[in-house]
Amino acid sequence: MSDEATAVRADGPSVRASIAAMFRLTARHRSSMTVASVLTLGGSALGLAQPLVAKTIVDASAHGHITVPLLVLAALFVAEAVTGAVGRFVLERMGERVVRGLRSGLVSRLLRLEMREYDRHRTGDLISRVTTDTSLLREVVSQALVDLMTGSLIAVGAVALMLWIDPLLLFLVALTVVAAAVAVASLLTGLRTAAEHMQGAIGSIASELERALGALSMVRVHRAEEREAEHIGTCIDTAYSAGVRTARLASVLNPAVELAVHGSFLLVLVIGGLRVNENANTLGDLVAFMLYATYLVVPLSSVFRAVGLIQRGMGAFQRIDEALSLEAEPTEPKPSARPVPAVPARCSPRTAPDPAEPAPALALDDVWFGYRPGRPVLQGVSLTVPHRQQIALVGRSGAGKSTIFALIARFYEPDSGTLRFDGHPAAELGRQECRARIAVVDQNTHVVHGTLWDNLTYAVPTATPAEVHKVVELANLTDVVDRLPGGLTGTVGERGNTLSAGERQRVALARALLTRPSLLLLDEPTSHLDAINEAALGRVLQDVTRHCALLVIAHRLSTVQNADHIVLLEAGRALASGCHEDLLTTSAAYRELAAGQALRTRAQGTNGRGAMRLR
Repeated sequence: MSDEATAVRADGPSVRASIAAMFRLTARHRSSMTVASVLTLGGSALGLAQPLVAKTIVDASAHGHITVPLLVLAALFVAEAVTGAVGRFVLERMGERVVRGLRSGLVSRLLRLEMREYDRHRTGDLISRVTTDTSLLREVVSQALVDLMTGSLIAVGAVALMLWIDPLLLFLVALTVVAAAVAVASLLTGLRTAAEHMQGAIGSIASELERALGALSMVRVHRAEEREAEHIGTCIDTAYSAGVRTARLASVLNPAVELAVHGSFLLVLVIGGLRVNENANTLGDLVAFMLYATYLVVPLSSVFRAVGLIQRGMGAFQRIDEALSLEAEPTEPKPSARPVPAVPARCSPRTAPDPAEPAPALALDDVWFGYRPGRPVLQGVSLTVPHRQQIALVGRSGAGKSTIFALIARFYEPDSGTLRFDGHPAAELGRQECRARIAVVDQNTHVVHGTLWDNLTYAVPTATPAEVHKVVELANLTDVVDRLPGGLTGTVGERGNTLSAGERQRVALARALLTRPSLLLLDEPTSHLDAINEAALGRVLQDVTRHCALLVIAHRLSTVQNADHIVLLEAGRALASGCHEDLLTTSAAYRELAAGQALRTRAQGTNGRGAMRLR
């Protein structure tokens, strides 16, 4: 994670703490900030010199010797413009770099969060912290901080010169500035609170829109477009209300500054004119003082607005800080490369497991787990998955089958008990090493926007065309390749919407086979397959077990009745285990499950979906 990301930690609600935190955010870019500040101050110093030259021109106009001062004034003006432009570019570039570091740190963090954090937070809201919130912070970093620092210094310089010219006029200007400062200070707390509410509401809009677009087909089939629009509209209204409140406070803040500016200018004009008439000052003094008064307007306005902008930015600051504080998986070294077998050939007989193998590919020993304390989903589950064998998990919905897969993938850690890969405790191997040994075909198949080749080689970007064509053949994807314009380089659309559910499932299977795992996890592998492809998958699985272990979740017993071993789960417990024929004889719960499957098959008639005969 970047240093900018680790620097974002809230110090409290005070303006001083907010400014200090923002300065820490730019810790790695102090050199750029220093250069930008020096250039800005240099340009301002050139600007501060101009009223003195103007005073000289006015006082010397009666004598006609003004050519050289006019040239000097023009040179100062051009130099100020060039210096200010370069300083602003350096500042804007620094702001972009800070935001780049923040976004990189946030993306890195969000991709590595513990799965429990995603159970508690909306995806769209987390995304908005990377986009919307960092954009607001960019404005704070690239403008407010340097404006606050240089504006304060320039104001001090202008005040010193005004004090030298006329202390009385300076006192009158100071009164109006103090009055404006009091008004601004009273608005800052409310401005920050309103900005926090607005950023939170924007995050809610992103979350709700992401939810609706992610299920767009369901929304349209149920004619829920208007209902979803109204629901998201509620979030939009909330953001609007917070934005209006922010605008109302900002609209009061800006006139307060402008009134102070205009009031001080009128006082200088009136009182200064009277003092010129009384010969207390020269006309040149009045011109110089008025120019300094106008020059003072810019830095004072920038200081007030910078403080207001920092307070508005603290809403985004807090949300980014919260995201960076979420618990992430521990950073681990990448697993060392290990030799893997070639992709299995089709139609080869299953090889018997080697009795000399010291440990199974996977073993669960008395595993307990719950997503919430005191509510276990798994209760003392023990099972083994030997090398080159197919083990099946069956049971009713909610029995804990998918939870076992989540534990094997190390998305969660058991509350008690042990997972072992090849005899090694999972905790000793580390998450990355455990995941390097497995591949998963989830029932919610993930196909991302891009080409078919991109999806197949997602885990193995260096795969050769021969390897890809082999898994395409194994997963019966040849017809999909032939149908897609461009074949393997054809685009599959957002979430693979140009493919059917069964085709997406076969893509996921081919992608998993390409990694050559030692343990392949299949979650409902035939849920979207027709009878022909289901039968073909059965042959593929027999071939795959020649080189890796298989753990399969299935509701269709026809998918797993030829498995080497079947484990029946019930309410988070391993209720029975054995081969299909043995369980039909020894387990009433399994017979009930099989009978229900048979009834559904007969009710489906001849549609060919998973027919099974009880034996």
